[in-house]
Amino acid sequence: MRGWIILAATLALAACDSGGVPPPGQEPLRASSPQVSANQVELRADGLAAGTDAFYYAAGQNEVVAAVQRTLGLTADVSTNEECGAGPVDAARFGEDLILNFQDGSLVGWFVSGARDDIAVAGDVQVGTARAEAQEAKGFAPIADSTLGEEFALGDKVGGIIEGDAVSVLYSGTQCFFR
Repeated sequence: MRGWIILAATLALAACDSGGVPPPGQEPLRASSPQVSANQVELRADGLAAGTDAFYYAAGQNEVVAAVQRTLGLTADVSTNEECGAGPVDAARFGEDLILNFQDGSLVGWFVSGARDDIAVAGDVQVGTARAEAQEAKGFAPIADSTLGEEFALGDKVGGIIEGDAVSVLYSGTQCFFR
């Protein structure tokens, strides 16, 4: 009987993926830093921090959604896109500005389209950053012939779109863009 209890406890712990274990070769995410307050979400190239909780891509959907809901005080509206080129994606929308993408119950990407005090992207480029300032940012590279508009990359993990004279969208990870 004791063996069954230990097995059940082990399986229960294995099912709870908080995203706290980094992928091989990466340092652990710091749960919070001076720029991440208890009521702020910071979107990062490899995941996100929601207040004092931090998650790499591959973190569990339930844990990530709960942390972001708690941090922003918003309820997620979750829908499934069966026609995504990467395969079915669950999109958790928080208001009009933030979408978190999940596949098979794991965080795989984020998309932000509004400038808010409680949502920030790690680094110098934010939604609303002036075109000239974004173009001077480290790693900035235009994406030629994009059907999405004036698309750009910031290094190899974050992308965005410029409309008019400012950044209108930033994203990372798996997206359901139809090109």
